[in-house]
Amino acid sequence: MNYSRRKFLKNAGVSVGAAALMSQLPLNVFGFGAEKPKSFGFQVWTIREKLIEDFPGTLKMMAGLGYKEVEMCSPLGYSNAGFEPLNKMSGREMKKIVEDAGLKCTSSHYNMGELRDHLENRIEWANQLGMRQMMAASFWLPKDASVDDYRKAADELNVIGEKTKKAGIQMGFHNHHMEFEKRGEELIYDALLEQFDPELVKMQFQVAVVNIGYNAADYFRKHPGRFISAHLADWSSEKDAQVPIGQGDVNWDDFFEAAQTGGVKNFYVEMAPEMFGPSAEFLKG
Repeated sequence: MNYSRRKFLKNAGVSVGAAALMSQLPLNVFGFGAEKPKSFGFQVWTIREKLIEDFPGTLKMMAGLGYKEVEMCSPLGYSNAGFEPLNKMSGREMKKIVEDAGLKCTSSHYNMGELRDHLENRIEWANQLGMRQMMAASFWLPKDASVDDYRKAADELNVIGEKTKKAGIQMGFHNHHMEFEKRGEELIYDALLEQFDPELVKMQFQVAVVNIGYNAADYFRKHPGRFISAHLADWSSEKDAQVPIGQGDVNWDDFFEAAQTGGVKNFYVEMAPEMFGPSAEFLKG
């Protein structure tokens, strides 16, 4: 009650000065320019055994950790990888189980074989689940495939992407480490970016390639609007091992800021099962 006018003006001056100083600093110094996503998901591949054993229970477990979205592996194309039991249910049946767990299915991985031979069936399945994205999970060309081989495969996916676009679904391409190999001086991934039609095939960036020196943020800024989603992972060069998100080398403030430029709409964690919990805690902030 005895707060003096002189003290008030002195403190007010400090506050104004601090505000002026902050206004001159880059937004991401305090994290203001790189908000974490309000909704983030997970890819089911690394927990596939538990998922197949108890589909509803595993989804509820992941939702309990804070995940809001799930990216599936198409049961038709991934039957030989253990997903055959899930192929017995329709997309509508699967959607109900997913939503009952408190999640939504926003994307799925497909192999090229099923996209070639069963595209209409897979489009119908995607529509039943309510997803607006279909991801080709790499071409799996021979280890010594040339850049031209990759370009031909990209042309094929452009045609497939034209068909999915007519159905209201965006086709995408997911990279592994193999696409970051060079043939002579040419990087395969860069050749794919040149060959894909930007409207027909968007990119899903695998952040795990940070362990071989490639940063997602660099690609988001260099190719604005070319990306639709990303697989999140982190790596510690000090430990020479994968670590939970937020505990490794990736600059996540920079990542999320650049992701806005890249056009990224969805973020899916794909890591060892024991890392899903601490990674979700970091993403929840």
